[in-house]
Amino acid sequence: MRFLSHSLTVASSLTAAMLASSALSAEAAPKVIASIVPVHALVAGVMDGVGSPDLLLSGQTSEHQASYSPQQIQALGEADLVFIIGHGLELKLDELSGSEAVKGRTFFELADVDGLSKLPIRQGGAFEEHVHHEGDDHDEEGKKEAGHGEHDHEEAGQAEDGHDEHEHGKAAFDPHLWLDPVNAQVMVAAIAGQLSKADPANAERYAANAAALGKDLGGLSEELAKELEPLKNKPFVVYHDAYQYFEARFGLSAAGSISDLSGNEPSAQRLKEVRDKLKAVNAVCVFREPQFSDKAAKTVIEGTSARDGVLDPLGSGLSPGKDAYGVLLRGLAKNLKSCLAG
Repeated sequence: MRFLSHSLTVASSLTAAMLASSALSAEAAPKVIASIVPVHALVAGVMDGVGSPDLLLSGQTSEHQASYSPQQIQALGEADLVFIIGHGLELKLDELSGSEAVKGRTFFELADVDGLSKLPIRQGGAFEEHVHHEGDDHDEEGKKEAGHGEHDHEEAGQAEDGHDEHEHGKAAFDPHLWLDPVNAQVMVAAIAGQLSKADPANAERYAANAAALGKDLGGLSEELAKELEPLKNKPFVVYHDAYQYFEARFGLSAAGSISDLSGNEPSAQRLKEVRDKLKAVNAVCVFREPQFSDKAAKTVIEGTSARDGVLDPLGSGLSPGKDAYGVLLRGLAKNLKSCLAG
């Protein structure tokens, strides 16, 4: 009995010590905010075991058009780190960054990270009719052959997508970078670096988490490439021009978009153009998005043989957390396959 009592005492002491250590670790963790569900997932994966980031946008509203409450703005000003994609994606956050409203806090823009594959903004959301294969648009020669040189789009950046890229002195490129899992690997390494600077005591944990997450993302990319291989020659139309990184990575055949990069309501002329294109290429599916009205998609489909589908680049129905990124991309692949394969 004495031995059992002693063992219980030791176990209780160890449990108390572990709880105290856990509490200290949680207390020491930096206060971190991530803008959108996929970014939050990557940050949560790197912070696993140290702390949990807060999510700013649930995905129910377009990141392009979201506005923020006084409470959210106050939280942004009190955070140690705020991770956003930037470059016009979260338009209001770009305007807030470094301002007096957030106490001069400058948000970390993942779009600025070295090593990312960046694709130029597509002219008015109009797609090339050729099939994109992996790597086609990830090098300068490919961009020139497709008529996608960086300089060709510099003046078009503001007018076509509604984002004043050059007001901030930034190059005009498509900011939907997270939809390429190889880009996500690059972002994870940068997130770990920033967290380690803010919280050196947990730098080893951040590095280990980033390495494991990077390996998982590599496996995800290979998994999706195999799953999407049969869909490469099936043309489809999307609601807004958000998916070219996913298309380029996995060789998909997008035929057009109803709206442009910004997701603004399309004009009647735009709807006619997309409808004509849909018929010309015999597009299999038209994909709407939960963040926008489905009225335009229904108008384009009416009277055609195209099927109706849903794509969600933000994860509006997902539970936030470290697993949400994989769930998001697998969901895109599943919905594409379900509609395109019929």
